[in-house]
Parts: sequence; structure tokens; C-alpha cells
Amino acid sequence: MSYYLVYVIVILYICLTMRYITLKTEELEALELLYKNSTDNMVRKRSQCLILSHQKQTITDLTKIFGTSRRTIERWFDGWVQSGVDSLQMVPGRGVKTRLKGYEDEVTEQVEIHGRNLKNVLNYFKEKHNITICKKTLQNFLKGTGLYLEANQAIAKDQTKPG
Repeated sequence: MSYYLVYVIVILYICLTMRYITLKTEELEALELLYKNSTDNMVRKRSQCLILSHQKQTITDLTKIFGTSRRTIERWFDGWVQSGVDSLQMVPGRGVKTRLKGYEDEVTEQVEIHGRNLKNVLNYFKEKHNITICKKTLQNFLKGTGLYLEANQAIAKDQTKPG
């Protein structure tokens, strides 16, 4: 009885740790093409991972090759099973969202009022809207919305500089 239990545990362990992706010929060709020609590094990396898994590389080996966690590799595999090639690209909308979204007009107005003195703009948003951000965040927001600071005024990129 105990040998049987040990055997079942070993088989279960192998099944859980040895997960491979089995690819059809068309899928393998598509992944090889993406791996060789894609300009997106993440697509190349995930394509290579799936190809190596198809070649019976273990998840443990893949984590060492790609410098990621086991869970990340498993997520790539799950994505492939669910979505196929569409899972290779990063999902849009990742990352921290700006706290000033929706306040573009108000930011522009405050920058025009206070010129290059962004501390006053930061204080205004802290007092009026209880939004605390650093100066660099405000600068990045201005850059991202097409505004930049020059000679004590906010100028849109598409406007000409005052003579």
C-alpha cells in the first residue's frame, strides 16, 4: 500500500511540474516567424518560450532562460491556450494612471497663471482637489498632453513660439 501511495505522489508531482505546450505545425511555423521577425521584444520572448516548451523544455528551465518566475511562464501558457497568438502582446492599459486625467484644462489654466513656477500649480491641486503629486509627475503630464514650459508661459506644441 505504501509503495502505491509513493508512486501516485511521484506521478502527480511529475504531472504538475512537467507542463508542456503542444503546438500544431501551423502554430509552430507562426511562432517561429514571430520569433524571427517581430519588432516587439515581448512577442519574441513569449514565442521563443512556447517553442522551447514544445521542444520539451521544463518550466524550471524556462524560468532560468527568461529570468522570470514560474507563475509568469504558467500565465504565458494559460494565455496561449485561451487566446493563441493574441496572447503574445502586452495588454494595453497597463501601468499607473495619471492622477490629473480629466483636469487638462485646469492644468493648462494654472500653468498659464503661474508660468514656470510649478510649485504653485502643485499647491493649487493639493488644496483645491486634494491631489498630491510631485513636480516630475506634473512635468511628465505636461509633456504627455502636448504642453511644455518656455519663457514663463505654457505653449502647445502645435503653436508657434512667440517672436
